[in-house]
Amino acid sequence: MSFRTTLHCAVIGNPIAHSRSPEIHHAFAKQCGLKVQYERMLADNNDFADHVRAFFAQGGKGMNVTVPFKEKAFALATQHSDQAQLAGAANTLWMQDGQLHACNTDGIGLVSDLTRLGFDPANKRVLLIGAGGAAKGVLLPLLNAGVAQLRIINRTAAKAEALVEQMTQHQADYASRLEAGDLQHIAGQWDIVINATSSSLTQQSPIAQPIAFTAHSLAYDMVYGPKPTPFMEACSSYGASQCADGLGMLVAQAAQSFQIWHGVLPDTTPVLNDLRQQITL
Repeated sequence: MSFRTTLHCAVIGNPIAHSRSPEIHHAFAKQCGLKVQYERMLADNNDFADHVRAFFAQGGKGMNVTVPFKEKAFALATQHSDQAQLAGAANTLWMQDGQLHACNTDGIGLVSDLTRLGFDPANKRVLLIGAGGAAKGVLLPLLNAGVAQLRIINRTAAKAEALVEQMTQHQADYASRLEAGDLQHIAGQWDIVINATSSSLTQQSPIAQPIAFTAHSLAYDMVYGPKPTPFMEACSSYGASQCADGLGMLVAQAAQSFQIWHGVLPDTTPVLNDLRQQITL
């Protein structure tokens, strides 16, 4: 079988049935006048690499990667973007000149969504909660966007400190804007507070004490759902002037993947509005 008659794309993961990527990319394709077939692909640890190789051998245009395979995707690729290199993980794969390329579009998607919400990260004081894969994926784009201060806090402070060290090794002048600490290290006034933990999946907030927000401030949870997350509700009570979940980031990172593969950046607004309506029904 060959995919060359259409632009064939896929998302690979385990589990995968819940993924909204096909509807997002099909909506982008319709908007841009492209014929795209985008499917969900279930894999396990033993056959992930085989699935990826077979997909591109058959002419696949691009592949998104979700949990638990982002690190494996990074390892499989031979060419990496800076974002993927620093995250040690990739969510976007494509073949170019016989080489498997990898990028991590999560951080660019986050910055895009923050800007859409009226919170361009430039010159903002940002508190990032969590130091795992989600945090690693967004750190470089936040710094490149010009944040004034970025403090990473984590249940284990050493993990946050290691992430700061990794970033400063990549670019020494980031050091003056980066800090790290444990979950108690929240003193200061914050313009943007981002939850990069999975706490909301278990209906918990990662922070048990009040956060001081500036007058024009945003609490952003990378997790999304039909109602405000516990983190969003807590931050609203602490004085955040606006709260948002990660649905916009999901759509924006998908738009970045779409642009890499097809050379055109779609308009995320109508797709995001449709998705929001679907998940709140």
